[in-house]
Amino acid sequence: MCGGRPRIAGHRIRVQDVAIGYESLGMSADEIVSEHPGITLADVYAALAYYYDHRDEIRRDIDAEGAFVAAMQRSIPSRLIEKLTREHAGENPISS
Repeated sequence: MCGGRPRIAGHRIRVQDVAIGYESLGMSADEIVSEHPGITLADVYAALAYYYDHRDEIRRDIDAEGAFVAAMQRSIPSRLIEKLTREHAGENPISS
């Protein structure tokens, strides 16, 4: 477990991270291995097997995490967006 979520044994890579890469991002198993040094193709396939056996539960976790991130983004303004808005409005006396 990693943060209460199933993970690849001996690593901090969650099953949901592998599933997102594979399903949502369209990554191949080889690409996932390349992104996460230290894991093997067997690890990726084992994680995907676990994901497909527990799909509903893991999808709920992924959706809950996405909702949390979206709520945080709404509640904490982006400093970059604020800066760009000020610059666009002419509030920044320093120009490049």
